Amino acid sequence: MLAVPKDLEAEIDERITHYPVSKRSAVLPVLHHLQHHFGHITEEAVEWTAAKLELEPIQVLEVVTFYPGFRQEAPGKYHIRVCRTLSCAMAGSYELMEQLCEKTGIDRSGTSHHHPIAVSPDGKFSIEFAECLASCGTGPVCMVNDDFHEAVADVDALLAKYP
Repeated sequence: MLAVPKDLEAEIDERITHYPVSKRSAVLPVLHHLQHHFGHITEEAVEWTAAKLELEPIQVLEVVTFYPGFRQEAPGKYHIRVCRTLSCAMAGSYELMEQLCEKTGIDRSGTSHHHPIAVSPDGKFSIEFAECLASCGTGPVCMVNDDFHEAVADVDALLAKYP
C-alpha cells in the first residue's frame, strides 16, 4: 500500500472537503497532490485514491490515463516539457527537443501517447512534449520542473542551470 505522509494526507483530506456533493469530483486534486509529492502516479497511488474516495480503482485509472499531465512513470530529477504547438513548432521547438535529447543522451524512440516520457540513462533528465505552455510569442518555450524558459536558443546554457 502507498505510504502517504501524514501531512500530505491531511492536505488531501482538507481538499476533499471542497467537494461535499460527490467525492468523485476530488479525483483530480487528489492525484495532483500525489503526483507533486511522489513525482508520478503509481498503481498503488491509484488504489489509495480509490479507497480514499470510495471509488473503484478503474474510476481513478481512467482519469490518470485520460489526462496527459499525469505521469505513470518516474521522471528524471529534472523533468523537461517542450511546447510543441504551432507557434513554438514554427519557432524551433522540434529542433529544441532534438538538441535536448542529444545533449542529455535521451532516446525518445519508445515514447507514445500513453508513455510520453523518456529518461536519460543517468536518470538526471526526463523529457516530453507538452501542449501549449501559454507563451506563444516567445517560442520555443519549455519548462524544467516548475521553471519556465522562453526563447530557448542555447541548450548548453539551459542544461547548465540544472547540475
